[in-house]
Amino acid sequence: MNTPGTPLPAPPAEPSRDLYLRAFQGLLLARALDDKLASLYRGGKISGGLYLGRGQEALSAAIGILLQPGDVFAPLIRDLAGRLAFGETVLEVLQTYLGSPLGPMRGRDGNVHRGRPRAGLLPMVSHLGAMVSVVNGILFARAMKGIPGSIGVASLGDGATSTGASHEGLNQAAVERLPLVAVVANNQYAYSTPVARQYACASLVDRAVGYGFQGTRVDGTDLMACLRALGGAFHRARQGGGPQMVVGDLLRLCGHGEHDDGAYMDLRLREAPFGQDCLKQSEAFLRQSAWATAQEIEEWRNRQIQAVEEALNLVQHDPPVDPYREAWQALSTGPGDIHGE
Repeated sequence: MNTPGTPLPAPPAEPSRDLYLRAFQGLLLARALDDKLASLYRGGKISGGLYLGRGQEALSAAIGILLQPGDVFAPLIRDLAGRLAFGETVLEVLQTYLGSPLGPMRGRDGNVHRGRPRAGLLPMVSHLGAMVSVVNGILFARAMKGIPGSIGVASLGDGATSTGASHEGLNQAAVERLPLVAVVANNQYAYSTPVARQYACASLVDRAVGYGFQGTRVDGTDLMACLRALGGAFHRARQGGGPQMVVGDLLRLCGHGEHDDGAYMDLRLREAPFGQDCLKQSEAFLRQSAWATAQEIEEWRNRQIQAVEEALNLVQHDPPVDPYREAWQALSTGPGDIHGE
């Protein structure tokens, strides 16, 4: 692993049209699935909470699509786009939310703790900074075993950066020079607490140097900018440049959860650059750059909506949960280990 100040290889190439289009398709799919989940929640079909990623898809999708096999990703409650880009399927998502016994959670749990640990997709313990140390542990173990080349991403919200777990984990990653990339979705509110009541620095990226991270601030509504910023951070971490912090300025375009109307949010934030809808911004970029026509975009949108509807139709025919026939053992053991997790 390189020591501070060691020159790194040339930065990665500019994001290609193909990469951008694949990431944009992920935005469309995540939004279509979020919209369907919101409809199911309002219809009383989902038990537990529902936390949408509306407005945060560009930053999240860029994470998932840039990660490689062998990397580790600890997503949070609004990282549906990143999960899908990193390999989670629409079917698995719907099976989890609708409590299907055929899904990854087998109907045992709520809907935020799902994951595929062996594939590097970690189940969320908590969204309050707890996942940083979990990713650190995996990266440290790989270093001890001499397994090179992989990186770990821990998603954080602006509120999570105020927690003790976050500070301890980030400090540990810097001291051990782990290939961690902490991606902070600064969506302006920790539930209902505005950022003005959370930190006094000009930007959360100012904290990076204090920890010993290299920091990058990016417009989280700009998909191309997210691909550039995260691509650079991933490259530096992978090549021995030490831990990285990427702070994306954006706004969640909904309440904290579907149970929350977000009435406390300052409507003037919608007029700020970070208050724009990343999906609309991406559509405009595609048309302006002549990478796609309005008709093509609409066809892609309809295709993703259809994919969600087809998966939902399958899940709605799954058998109900039967606790009397359930093999009550760890999901990672026994013949019922569906996903090898």
